[in-house]
Amino acid sequence: MQQLPAILASRIADKGPVRVGVIGAGKFGSMFLNQVPFSPHLSVVVIADLDPERARTACRTVGWPDDLISRTRFTDDGMDLIADPDVEVVMEITGSPAAGCAHALAAAQHGKHIVMVNVEADVLAGPVLAAAHRSAGTVYSMASGDQPALVCEIVDWARTCGLDIVCAGKGTRFQPEFHDVTPDGVWTHYGLSPEQAAAAGMNSQMFNSFLDGTKSAIEMAAIANATGLSAPSDGLKFPAVDFDNLQNVLIPADAGGMLDAEGFVEVIASEHRGETTEMHNHLRWGVYAVFKAPNQYARDCFLQYGLKTDQSGYYAAMYRPYHLIGLELGVSAANAAIRGEATGSTAAWRGDVVAVAKKDISAGDTLDGEGGYTAWGKLMPADASHRARALPIGLAHGVSLIRPVKHGATITYDDIGPLPDNAATECRRKLENSADFTT
Repeated sequence: MQQLPAILASRIADKGPVRVGVIGAGKFGSMFLNQVPFSPHLSVVVIADLDPERARTACRTVGWPDDLISRTRFTDDGMDLIADPDVEVVMEITGSPAAGCAHALAAAQHGKHIVMVNVEADVLAGPVLAAAHRSAGTVYSMASGDQPALVCEIVDWARTCGLDIVCAGKGTRFQPEFHDVTPDGVWTHYGLSPEQAAAAGMNSQMFNSFLDGTKSAIEMAAIANATGLSAPSDGLKFPAVDFDNLQNVLIPADAGGMLDAEGFVEVIASEHRGETTEMHNHLRWGVYAVFKAPNQYARDCFLQYGLKTDQSGYYAAMYRPYHLIGLELGVSAANAAIRGEATGSTAAWRGDVVAVAKKDISAGDTLDGEGGYTAWGKLMPADASHRARALPIGLAHGVSLIRPVKHGATITYDDIGPLPDNAATECRRKLENSADFTT
């Protein structure tokens, strides 16, 4: 297979660079924009942000020269960007489920590939959005640099090598009490002052979703939906595991590990319970997959070539200690436009993320979504969520309760008033109405 840089060089000579439109110029978007002046195969022709001047400032902050800024069109309307005939690949980086669903559907209608950095929208209704792009003949892709796409890459590698995936996921900081943290208390856990966070363009509610477990649940649901792996029956356990022991812990209980069976997603904690110092060889910033040798010959090869295995020699792991987030996003744009391939994509509804009350919530109170003051997101198997009529975290924003919900209880559709009439609600209803868990 020809290497991607060589293909991109040919593309530049024949048609010019890949033409990208970016929706959302926050931290992730800014990291991608930083790479554009150093990536001759990419051209950002339009940037959409609710505050176009903020987007221009972001471009200056990441080092864009004035002439590049002047050649770029700025708008406050994502639909305007998607309709622009110069845009080939749409980068959806808003983090809003409603906006993400609307933009994904519009991109398919306009024949544009889309890279869904917006994993919130993908987990809420990814099978519906992916189907729209399959029908349109366009690419619906996860975002390279983000952990779900990188996990999918390792899983694809292992399966292509004939190895069975036992468990896959990522690392993070975690303590059980983090589930109840609100945006008011988030920055102390990151070692930042509110002023430092603001100067870096970091949104307190978004970053709180990483801390309270919601983002971990969303990312694991995305991986389950893309790879066919299973979500744990009662949410993520966040075991404290260093990368030297992945193959000893993240294997079935009958083999000496902690899993109910093979084929699950899980997030590992970088520190032990009740401790604030991260363990040696933690995987806080990385991703991993544990796999199993299919026979004794492969098992012997593991040992002969230095893989760390469990006591049986059959279980081993591959991991990547870091991910570069938006600095890697250009890989997805290039693959979509040049090869017509996704860097990971939703295939089925396997995992769901449901809203769990962070405190006692009263009738009449309004939910404020991912990373907010009222609820955190818990990973569940999609069939269990569907049976329980659990409210997905992606719809738990701006809706009022019609009856009280106790701290720690899952919020259901029966607990809330009418949902807003938008693309997210429509896509989610379509997903639920078409759900079939009999196969």
